[in-house]
Amino acid sequence: MNTELRYLALVSVLTALSWIPYILNTIAVRGLLDAVGYPENPKPLAPWARRLKAAHYNSVENLAVFAALVLTAHAAGISNAAIASSATVYFWARLVHLAAYTFAIPWVRTLAFVVGFGCQMCIAWHLLA
Repeated sequence: MNTELRYLALVSVLTALSWIPYILNTIAVRGLLDAVGYPENPKPLAPWARRLKAAHYNSVENLAVFAALVLTAHAAGISNAAIASSATVYFWARLVHLAAYTFAIPWVRTLAFVVGFGCQMCIAWHLLA
């Protein structure tokens, strides 16, 4: 497996696992029945859990773009150091983004997002150039 596919897998696993802490908070705050049901007036989650939930949604949205780019590059047989590096940095940027969003670190969150977006655009550039 090449580097970019390995990091696509890692980004996918990170995204897949990031819901667990906020669902545990949901259960702790609302109880199991309300957590799996549809309460009319649910108790609010802890602030960190609300932010983690938003970060998870952002991760899912960005995974679609990242995955499409990496898989297109793979299908086209395009693999080079820039794409591999972009995939690697993208993973770390998403991890930092997730943590910064959860712990309310605004400048770091935004910078991590921009770095991740830049990585996506670098892969797109190498696909379309």
